Amino acid sequence: MPAFYFPELRIIDVAQNDFMGLLPSNYFKNLKGMRDVAPIDKDQSEYIGDCGDCLSKLIYEDSVKVVMKGSKRELVRILKIFTTIDFSCNQFHGPIPDELGELNSLLLLNLSHNSLNGHIPSSLGKLAELESLDLSSNKLQGKIPEQLTKLTFLSILNLSHNELVGHIPEGKQFSTFSNDSYIGNSGLCGFPLTKKCEEPRPPSSQFDEEDDYTAVFEWKFALAGYGCGLVLGLSLGYIAFTIGKPWWLVKKVEKYQQKLVGSCNRSHKQRKTQKPNQRS
Repeated sequence: MPAFYFPELRIIDVAQNDFMGLLPSNYFKNLKGMRDVAPIDKDQSEYIGDCGDCLSKLIYEDSVKVVMKGSKRELVRILKIFTTIDFSCNQFHGPIPDELGELNSLLLLNLSHNSLNGHIPSSLGKLAELESLDLSSNKLQGKIPEQLTKLTFLSILNLSHNELVGHIPEGKQFSTFSNDSYIGNSGLCGFPLTKKCEEPRPPSSQFDEEDDYTAVFEWKFALAGYGCGLVLGLSLGYIAFTIGKPWWLVKKVEKYQQKLVGSCNRSHKQRKTQKPNQRS
């Protein structure tokens, strides 16, 4: 099917089939009916099939059954601004296309119960009108994008039974979701789950590393000096024990001692002679 077919589609529901393969990113690029839809005043709501006083209005009215916010509903009349994509309960695999984030007038997105993998694209944070997002029961990995906190109209979120990890984003609509939105993801942590996130250990400073290196460096030299002194002391002790006293060293010490005693005696005599002179 050429990618430019059905550009004005606003409701795509192929749920509960056996479709397989990758999600058709080229089709999403051309869904102009889900982009930049002008808002309509509630008092002047327009429905699909409205044609004024035409005869067909008395015979036929458009209606559809869709899954809205987790429950199946029948829309007897369909607003022209109503947009939804439901690819749930199939066998699609591969990543979620980034192109979905360009459909900024999309209200409901359901890709649950497939085999989609990879990360949740951050481009989904641009779906400013989105009210319900269901990506449950897939094989999605990585962290929940912080950009999803920008979805201020989001009232239903289901990311359960995937392989998501990391801290659950906080703030705005994410403060209203319960544990059911995240169950089956053992790697997730933070509010509203009871599992707390571990704070990352701060990296050691460069100064601490330098101090540790200096301490190790000084200890190496201290141990080396101690080893050298020990070897030298043992060697001298062995020599003195085997050949007797080192007489040359003893003689030098005795001479130095005699000089020291002589100088002390001289200074003592000088003090005695100075005292009588001071009295007279």
